[in-house]
Amino acid sequence: MTLPTIILAVLLAVAFAALGAAKVKAVPAMRELATEAGFSTAAYRRIGALELAAAIGLLLGLLQPLIGALAAAGLLLLLTGAVVVHVRKGDGLRKAAPALVCALLAAGYLILLLSGA
Repeated sequence: MTLPTIILAVLLAVAFAALGAAKVKAVPAMRELATEAGFSTAAYRRIGALELAAAIGLLLGLLQPLIGALAAAGLLLLLTGAVVVHVRKGDGLRKAAPALVCALLAAGYLILLLSGA
């Protein structure tokens, strides 16, 4: 595993551990975002749990690359859903940008991992 792959894995894991924990804890800002997106707090907590699982998978992927690849693929599916929600709501690029950037980072990690670079 190369240094860029490791950096992307850790960066994504830290970001999604923080985001997932905030959603699971249902902090006020996340409850607001859930309502804005049309999700119940319970549904948003489940999304947070998936993000936490992905973060753990990315870290485990440092030892077992297949787990990291599966975690990144799961994140891509989750982030695709986030982008779809933003598009359906008519949000502009500014609101969809975080999901798009994270999806690009996850895709980059997955490409690096699978290419062996």
